[in-house]
Amino acid sequence: MTTPIGGWNRAGLTDRSEELAVNYPYALVDRGAQRGRRMIQGQLDKVGKGRAFHKLVVNGNPTPLYADEDGRYARAYSFGSGSNSVEIRSPDGKPVKRVQFYEADRSKPQPMIRIIAAWDDSQAEVDLHVITPDGQHAFFGQPALSNGGGLDADTVDGPGPENFVMTSPMHGLYQVWINYWGNFGADGYHFDENTRQRPVITSRITLVFNENTPRERRESFVVPLRGIGELTLVKTFRY
Repeated sequence: MTTPIGGWNRAGLTDRSEELAVNYPYALVDRGAQRGRRMIQGQLDKVGKGRAFHKLVVNGNPTPLYADEDGRYARAYSFGSGSNSVEIRSPDGKPVKRVQFYEADRSKPQPMIRIIAAWDDSQAEVDLHVITPDGQHAFFGQPALSNGGGLDADTVDGPGPENFVMTSPMHGLYQVWINYWGNFGADGYHFDENTRQRPVITSRITLVFNENTPRERRESFVVPLRGIGELTLVKTFRY
């Protein structure tokens, strides 16, 4: 695993935190161009076959780790300040590599709400949708909200993670949705059900509150996605 230099959360990103319409963290929307913005990257000695895949675990949040034929992988992730960890686990759950680093820049707010979506089919294009108490809708077409929330990456070339983050959440009711939008292959987007790798795609959605504080709390949900176009309400919660 490539060791972070100066904190992964600053590598290749543009800080627009001074703009009133976009509060930190800046909403990175890759649209499939993650090759120029890789944040967690490395190479596996042994690549899993069939359904036996390694896992990428970031701050305790697991994601299926898909690699190319040579074992290379790259995943985008937005890190907050404080202690952070990145771990690679083998298909049987054994630790392979772990990197712990401390982001000491406390001048930027810590995420108080983080919502993470990941799934287990590398060809599936799955999207996270979040409705905030003021009625704003964060999704791939509107990643940055005027209330400070936003998506940091629209992942189209792998199983996530996609992150929604708010550093100063407003009080009220939030809705979390997951949508199996379609598939993404060598020829781009398509809607052919026969090309996906699993008959039922499993999506894991994790809610993290007060991250990297003594009051941190998390909830995880596993949602099956059976057909293209399926939109599922995962959770409503009050903050």
